[in-house]
Amino acid sequence: MSIEVRNEYGTVSISKEVITTIAGGAAVECYGIVGMASRKQLKDGLSEILGKENFSKGVVVRNEEGNIDIDMYIIVGYGTKVSEVAHNVQNQVKYSLKKMIGLDVNTVNIYIHGVRVTS
Repeated sequence: MSIEVRNEYGTVSISKEVITTIAGGAAVECYGIVGMASRKQLKDGLSEILGKENFSKGVVVRNEEGNIDIDMYIIVGYGTKVSEVAHNVQNQVKYSLKKMIGLDVNTVNIYIHGVRVTS
């Protein structure tokens, strides 16, 4: 599935995998993020941290009636203010997608899957 972006020059088709990679990369660069978590894997209260090649497992992109909505599943570092980290991730993801591919995102929903102690 892909998302169509129209401008004065024509139409560009962007796959959801590209959007998830950009969104995941922008998220893990934010302060307080330990990593991305899989949206489906939550066993015994433990979440596995995903690598760069698996960001699509921790990011869901929905295109409903022309509105782009993104759900992100993250793991934050112990001692950080969760609300600030989530707000920073939302802003960074929206900015990165707008800057790199010109995509306006309606909402970025953050789901905290765990808190880890960083060393």
